[in-house]
Amino acid sequence: MGEVIRFIPKAERERLRLIREARARYNSVFPPADSVHDQRDDTPIVHSVNGTWIHQGGEPVS
Repeated sequence: MGEVIRFIPKAERERLRLIREARARYNSVFPPADSVHDQRDDTPIVHSVNGTWIHQGGEPVS
């Protein structure tokens, strides 16, 4: 019962979708170098969007 669901406006969801598409296109044109993959750590990327935490990769942060 204690879950909180936050409203994310449609414009914000669209902005995030466009960013994901742009990154995918960029990576298809300019693939990341192999050395970058070897050095990449698995630390999750956490962003705050309008007070809502968005997690990318890794385990969610409590």
